[in-house]
Amino acid sequence: MPRHETLAAVDLGSNSFHLEIGRVVDGQIYPLDAVREVVRLGAGLGADKRIDRATQARALESLAKLGERLRGFPRAAVRAVGTNALRVAKNASPFLREARQVLGFPIEVISGREEARLIYLGVAHALPAAAHRRLVVDVGGGSTEFIIGTGFEPQLTESLYMGCVSYSLEYFPEGKIDKGRMRAAELAARQELAGMVRAYRATGWDEAVASSGTARSIENILRENGLANEGLTREGLERLRSLLIKNEKADPDKIAGLRPNRAPVLPGGLAIMMAAFDELGVDAMKVSEAALRHGVLYDLLGRVEHHDMREATVAQFMRRYHIDAAQAERVKNVALAIYDALTPGADRDEDADRLLLDWAARLAEIGLSIAHAQYHKHSAYVLSNADMPGFSRMEQARLARVVLAHRGKLGKMHDAGLEAPDWKLVFALRTASLILRSRGDAKLPFLRVAADAGGFAIDLPQSWLDESPLSTAALEAETDHWKSVGMKLAVNGLSDKKVSVLKQVR
Repeated sequence: MPRHETLAAVDLGSNSFHLEIGRVVDGQIYPLDAVREVVRLGAGLGADKRIDRATQARALESLAKLGERLRGFPRAAVRAVGTNALRVAKNASPFLREARQVLGFPIEVISGREEARLIYLGVAHALPAAAHRRLVVDVGGGSTEFIIGTGFEPQLTESLYMGCVSYSLEYFPEGKIDKGRMRAAELAARQELAGMVRAYRATGWDEAVASSGTARSIENILRENGLANEGLTREGLERLRSLLIKNEKADPDKIAGLRPNRAPVLPGGLAIMMAAFDELGVDAMKVSEAALRHGVLYDLLGRVEHHDMREATVAQFMRRYHIDAAQAERVKNVALAIYDALTPGADRDEDADRLLLDWAARLAEIGLSIAHAQYHKHSAYVLSNADMPGFSRMEQARLARVVLAHRGKLGKMHDAGLEAPDWKLVFALRTASLILRSRGDAKLPFLRVAADAGGFAIDLPQSWLDESPLSTAALEAETDHWKSVGMKLAVNGLSDKKVSVLKQVR
């Protein structure tokens, strides 16, 4: 992947959309431009967990502005991520199709724990280097992330389904604030926290840091009203809570430092922050200017400089599930050779499909650690549901689909969501796995592949087919499997003379 001097990150949060553009100098990112659009995507989620059309229209209008700023950026230099609202919305898929077209770049929906990892990465790069443990708390629009880490490495990550938008809507309808509503919101947040507090307190930390808009907004209000000199303090939060209850709403005209666009979501955010202070036993937190989008930028920098977290995750999964590394390498090499033959002239460094095939080949057999029978189904389940740092939800789902389809009947894949480019990956992985079924280092036969709109063709030496009845029978069965999904597979035997000529041509 080529180096890029300028990178961009887009964060489609439940409260605001952010665009951050930075210049890369000696492995560091220096800010060039930033755009913030208050969209309140989470507020558009109805009781049916669907984003209403008015909110979608507002979101698309904002994305059009961000897309204009990103014109001319190479695809590899931009990463856009969606968070909690898009994780839970039942109509996220059709909205994302429109959103990608308007923005002009792919949009990945990331898991809560992946969001936590990226937040920590951004915060860690914004703070002075330190050897001690840090606790990072990020109250977002629809979820709140908690991370303990050292240096740039997170040790504990958690994402809870509570945020300033969702809690403000639920506990402070029409912006009304009183003691009872605040108490109910804080209690609900404390109940959400109960399951993780013990592990976090046992691990411990030396410094607590809050990040993102809620924390920065509260810090500004505390400072402007003389409630704290810097950062967040327990006393300052308690006094702000009393001030909100006294005013009966978050009123920018009466509360210095409160921006009008932050006022509707302040009470929910404050309740969650108060609960975090109480349950974790925190008395004070620094506030970081960094947030998710900054972590996305640094993660993207790692990808373009060949320090891809996804690659580290694949290697870690291979160790965790005791994968036969030699066989995985053999399958990967043959599958990639088949793919390259089907995509002549493609830029391998920029080919995301080729990279996904690489991972699929190495992870296809993780299910063997669970059971040999139907192991590909176990593999697909793990890849769909495990926490895989660096991977978006869509990447995990696509990886799982390709692995599920790499053996067994293809008919089951009709409703699995495979898209047109996926079939090429499935063909390459199935063919490689079949030819390497013996799991040895025996010399591979000459192999030629081709593809057209109707399916695929495989040419093999007739002598090899005659000497390999098990593989030949499997290839014959493959033609029926592909027929079941409306595609053809032609398997042709070549004479030794023809093979010799073709080898000379190569």
